[in-house]
Amino acid sequence: MEVTRARDPADQNSGRADSVGKEGRSAGLSSAGFQPPRQPGHPGPVIALLNQKGGAGKTTLATHLAGELALQGQAVTLLDADPQGSALDWAHRRLQSGGERLYGVFGLARDSLHREVPAIARQMDCVIIDGPPRVAALARSALLAADLVLIPVQPSAYDVWATQEMVALITEARVFRPQLRAAFVINRRVVGTVIGREARSALADQPFPTLRADIAQRIAFADCVAAGKLACEVSAKGAAAREIAALAQAVREML
Repeated sequence: MEVTRARDPADQNSGRADSVGKEGRSAGLSSAGFQPPRQPGHPGPVIALLNQKGGAGKTTLATHLAGELALQGQAVTLLDADPQGSALDWAHRRLQSGGERLYGVFGLARDSLHREVPAIARQMDCVIIDGPPRVAALARSALLAADLVLIPVQPSAYDVWATQEMVALITEARVFRPQLRAAFVINRRVVGTVIGREARSALADQPFPTLRADIAQRIAFADCVAAGKLACEVSAKGAAAREIAALAQAVREML
């Protein structure tokens, strides 16, 4: 997606959705309660979901966090910086199924991300970046663009050990962006087990905090991926929707 395509987030209320290739595709998701973008010159926060280990559930958290903030009246853009384009695929499923448009989803899987995001953030209340696994150059660019990094971690020893690479990248980025904040999110915790608490204890030695809002492994999230929906649309009072609302609140407290 060329720099000129970055103007599209400001046009979210137009209702337009298009497809321009895997790297530059865009899809819109809006609702009647969508608020106009903030005035230029007052950038909204940029939140990047990153983990060098695949399968941590970044895309599910990114699409749901963006949706929760949008439903609260914020102008939100989700940037899919993963070459696999999973967030874009989710957005297109939603459009194809007739889902309402909540926020814009745009492909920007390039290591120039940090140079292009500021112009987008100046027009939005919040920018969410769904980062790539195993692509250090893209991850570094996302870190240089972000104000807050969320690191989804599955509650297993392997996943906790794998956080070291992400911690090292964030530490490196703080040389250039000392104000960069970061936090772990325990994701896909199996309900009824103690392994989530054990993961929280294991992460206590890390230099970043762990958000108090855990996200459990739930069928509702898998159903949302297949249907292009949000958990609150499947069951407004369900456990999955409550967990996402708690995550959004924890993120707001960090910003």
